[in-house]
Amino acid sequence: MARSFKNQVSVIQKKWGKTILIGLGILLLFFILRLINLTLFPIFADEAIYIRWAQVMRAEPTLRFLPLSDGKQPLFMWLMIPFFKFFTDPLVAGRMVSILSGLASLVGLFLLTHYLFKSKRAALMAILFYAFLPYTFFFDRMALVDSLLLAFAIWTLFLSALLVEYQRIDLAILTGIVLGGGLITKSPALFFAGLIPTTALLLKFKKKISAFGGQLFKLIGLWLVVYVFAFGIYNLLRLGPEFHMIALRNKDYVFSFSEILSHPHDPLLIHLKDILAWFPNLFTLPILVVSGLGLVISLIEKNKWRIILLLLAWFLIPVLAQSTFAKVFTPRYLLYSIFPLIIFVSLFFEFLFEKFKRYRLIIIFLILIILILPLRYHYLLLTNPQAAPLPERMRTGYLEEWSSGYGINEVRDYLRQVEPERHLNVGTEGYFGTLPDGLMIYFDKDPNVTIFGIGLSLLEVPEPLKESAGVGEAETYLVVNQSRMGAQGDPSLELVLKVPKAQGKKGQDYLLLYRVR
Repeated sequence: MARSFKNQVSVIQKKWGKTILIGLGILLLFFILRLINLTLFPIFADEAIYIRWAQVMRAEPTLRFLPLSDGKQPLFMWLMIPFFKFFTDPLVAGRMVSILSGLASLVGLFLLTHYLFKSKRAALMAILFYAFLPYTFFFDRMALVDSLLLAFAIWTLFLSALLVEYQRIDLAILTGIVLGGGLITKSPALFFAGLIPTTALLLKFKKKISAFGGQLFKLIGLWLVVYVFAFGIYNLLRLGPEFHMIALRNKDYVFSFSEILSHPHDPLLIHLKDILAWFPNLFTLPILVVSGLGLVISLIEKNKWRIILLLLAWFLIPVLAQSTFAKVFTPRYLLYSIFPLIIFVSLFFEFLFEKFKRYRLIIIFLILIILILPLRYHYLLLTNPQAAPLPERMRTGYLEEWSSGYGINEVRDYLRQVEPERHLNVGTEGYFGTLPDGLMIYFDKDPNVTIFGIGLSLLEVPEPLKESAGVGEAETYLVVNQSRMGAQGDPSLELVLKVPKAQGKKGQDYLLLYRVR
C-alpha cells in the first residue's frame, strides 16, 4: 500500500506539479493585491450598513434575520459575524469576507475552465486575469455582497455542468445547496436558477433518440432535486418576521413588465451605454479586446461552440435583463455575470500557445504588457484612491458624495481621544448608511459613546441635541456632510474637524464635526 500511495503521489506530481506551483504563485499574488492597505479606501454606505447589521445580529441572536427589515438576504452578514473575533477593526472583518469570497471565485473559475476546456494552462490564465482584473480587484476588497454572489454564480455553473455529465443525486443535492446559498445572498441569484437548464448544451448527443431522451429526462429530474434543495434553503428565511420585505424591496430596484412595455428603450439604451463606458474601464481596454477575440476564435472551432454559447448565456441574459428592467444600475450589480469574459481571455491565449508554440516567450511578454494597465490601476487604488480612473458612477458614490466615508476615521479618532474624560452624545445626519452606521461600528461596545441619527436637511440644530449639551458632564457633538448642512451659522455649533472628500465635477464636499454648546 505504501508503494501504491507513493506511486499515486508521483503521478500527481508529474501531472499536476507545475500547475500547482504556478497556481500557488497566482494565489499569493491574489492575497498580496487584496490585503495591502485594505482600509485605505473609505468605507461606503452599504458597507457600513452590512457591518452594523452583523454586529447587532452577533449581539442579539433573536435579530439574526435583521437584514430582512430592509429586504436584504442575510448570508453575507452571517458569514461576517465570526470575523469580529479575529479582527479588531470591523471594516477589516467585513472586507475579509469579500476577499475569501474572491478566493472561492478564483478556485471555482479554475475548476470550471479546466472542466469545460480540459486545459490546465487555460485554467491558470483565467485565474491570473481574475486576480489582476480591476473589476474583481475592487469589489473583492469591499464589504459588499457582490463578490460572494459571483462565487455562487461560478460554483453553480460548475456543479451544474458536472451534473450533466455524471447525473448523480449527490451532485444535484450539492448544486441545490450552492444555489440556495446564492438565493440567501442576493436576489439576482434567481438568474442562476433560470440558467441551469442551459447546461443541457453540454449533453452528448446520441444516435438513438430514445437514449438521448432518457438522458434528458433523468437530467430534468435531477434539476427538480436542485430546485427543491435551493428553494428549501431560501424558504428558511421565512423564519424571519419580515420575509415579505424581500419582494417589496425588489420592486424598488426593477421596473414592472407594464412599465417596460410603455417605454421599451428606456432604460435599456441608457444602461447599455453605461456598460460601454464601464467595461473598458474596469476590464481595461486591452483585456476587453482580447476577451472579444477569444470569443470569436472559440466560436469558430467546431468542438467548442456549445460551451461558448453556454458561457454567453450566463453573461448576456443577466446583463440584458438588468439593462432592461433595473431602476438602479451600477457596475457592482453586474459583477456576478462577468466571469465568462475572463474565460474568453484565457481561451485567446490558449489559442496562441497552441498555434504558435515556437513563440511562447513572445506570448508571455504580450500577457505581461497587457497586465501593465491593471497594475497601474491597482497601484493607484492601493496608494491614492482619488487618483484612480474609476468610472464616474463609482467615483461619485465611493469617493465624493455623502455615501463616501471620508472623514469617518478622523472623527472616530477624535472622539476616542475625548471620550475617556466624559460621556459623549453624537448626533449624525441620516438614520442609516455612512452616517450613523459608519461611526457606530467603531463604538459598538463602548458604553461611554452614544451615537444616533437625527435626519436629513438640517436647517437648524434639533432642540434635543442642544438640550443634551447642557445635561450633566456629557459632551454633545454633531457629524454632518457640508452639502447637507443648512445650519452652519448656528451659534451653538463649534467646528472641530473639517475633512475633505474627493474633488468632484460639481465641487468638493466635507465631513464636518461640531461640538454642540
